[in-house]
Amino acid sequence: MLKVTVNNTQTLEVSQDKTQVLVNQTPIQWDFVQIAPQQYHIVYQNQSYNVEVVHIDFSAKTFTLKVNGKLLEMNAKDRFDLLLEQLGMGNASAQKVNDLKAPMPGLILQIAVNEGDIVKKGDTLLILEAMKMENVLKAQGDGIIKKIAVNKGERVEKNHLLIKFQ
Repeated sequence: MLKVTVNNTQTLEVSQDKTQVLVNQTPIQWDFVQIAPQQYHIVYQNQSYNVEVVHIDFSAKTFTLKVNGKLLEMNAKDRFDLLLEQLGMGNASAQKVNDLKAPMPGLILQIAVNEGDIVKKGDTLLILEAMKMENVLKAQGDGIIKKIAVNKGERVEKNHLLIKFQ
């Protein structure tokens, strides 16, 4: 299940079962055809829509579509994002680029970088086990690893400094 916000005004709940797509728990009956790379034709409720995928950022879960010439900015939250938000950790990904702090208490399972490494936005930095789930923490921006402040196997609390960037 995804919660998708369109143009910061409308929020939709989108899910899929084995046979159909549901929007706000209502099945969507549509004809969906790809006509070119990044371009689709959709017929929904006897109306025709030309859709172009303008931009996708999977790490940030943001999408820009052009539907019949109108731009739609979409931001999706999956069940894990919603759970973090419910636990009061929804802004965990908004940490400043100078450091990475633990978004929740947990155990450091793996550290994927070394001091001095150059990382790009979206690169895996470490894996934190929390609530019996492995959480892959990724770089929120480009940078150079200045200091790794934890060790594999170490337990950390929420907001514990994990990695410092230059």
